Amino acid sequence: MSRRFSFQVTATDGRARLGAISTPRGEIRTPAFMPVGTAATVKAMLPESVRATGADILLGNTYHLMLRPTAERIARLGGLHRFMNWERPILTDSGGFQVMSLADLRKLTEEGVTFRSHIDGSRHHLSPERSMEIQRLLGSDIVMAFDECPALPATEADVAKSMRLSMRWAQRSRDAFGDRPGHALFGIMQGGVTRELREESAAALRAIGFDGYAIGGLAVGEGQEAMFGVLDYAPGYLPEDRPRYLMGVGKPDDIVGAVERGVDMMDCVLPSRSGRTGQAWTRRGQVNIKNARHMDDPRPLDEDCTCPACRNYSRAYLHHVFRAQEIIASMLLTWHNLHYYQQLMQGLRDAIAEGRLAGFVAGFHAARAAGDIEPV
Repeated sequence: MSRRFSFQVTATDGRARLGAISTPRGEIRTPAFMPVGTAATVKAMLPESVRATGADILLGNTYHLMLRPTAERIARLGGLHRFMNWERPILTDSGGFQVMSLADLRKLTEEGVTFRSHIDGSRHHLSPERSMEIQRLLGSDIVMAFDECPALPATEADVAKSMRLSMRWAQRSRDAFGDRPGHALFGIMQGGVTRELREESAAALRAIGFDGYAIGGLAVGEGQEAMFGVLDYAPGYLPEDRPRYLMGVGKPDDIVGAVERGVDMMDCVLPSRSGRTGQAWTRRGQVNIKNARHMDDPRPLDEDCTCPACRNYSRAYLHHVFRAQEIIASMLLTWHNLHYYQQLMQGLRDAIAEGRLAGFVAGFHAARAAGDIEPV
């Protein structure tokens, strides 16, 4: 395994790309879905269980970890990998998106963002330099540049102003990150749904130079049609020899559409959050295990799924433990959802490798259109 960060595209099918990211902590097969471990844990899952689903990399959250238990404490305890017992690669977001959500509690300036903690109201400051310091203390393998992400809808003038601030912060992030062999820094494209602003942002990022490039500012209220409209052109503005990461996406059909359009990496809280709220994702769409129709159903969530929830438990049991508010319900449903997402990614990778992506995508949509299996 290389001691440096590198990326190689090994096959293409249309705009979709098959490849691999090499890091000192292991290889990341792309297209990749990254489970989200917000507070140094993927909720309701052991790290070895997450790995068993097929995940090559996890995402950690700079904002939450800087507040609790603090990046300094994690560094003293050996870094985030040791702290959470995950020895494979970790990507950390910059904190910008979470701070964006604190609109009533923050003050934004050219220097950075001052905000109050949602936990105890204490005052904190995040800047490009501080974000780089926190992610260094955590020991992140892939570090995200600090940016501002405006919620949509927003005026084009506001989006342009925010994007240009983010590009200035991208340069400061690059300067503060320095030279760290084995670690990577990704820049984040902004620009809302305006093509000219996306092109301007990409040009600024390419001029700075990053190890990978994220497409930010989507999945923030614009809807799938508008998101796909941006993805029809935005990946093409980014270097072909660097990974492309679509942030915060998403639902299975979002993922399939993004991969078709040339995206290599994605993350979302949806599979784990859905598991805790009684929602299971299957090849035939979403199943609400709370529904009474599952009360006497002896069949698995998905008869073709090999996860522990489907191999060993019935819909009737999952319905019962969820209704009884037993912790095992969140554990089994989250495991199933993460397994389904990783199997979807493997299916996409295999299809790209074999030049049959169009047929795979058609089958994916046909199965979802058919809907869940009929109740007994």
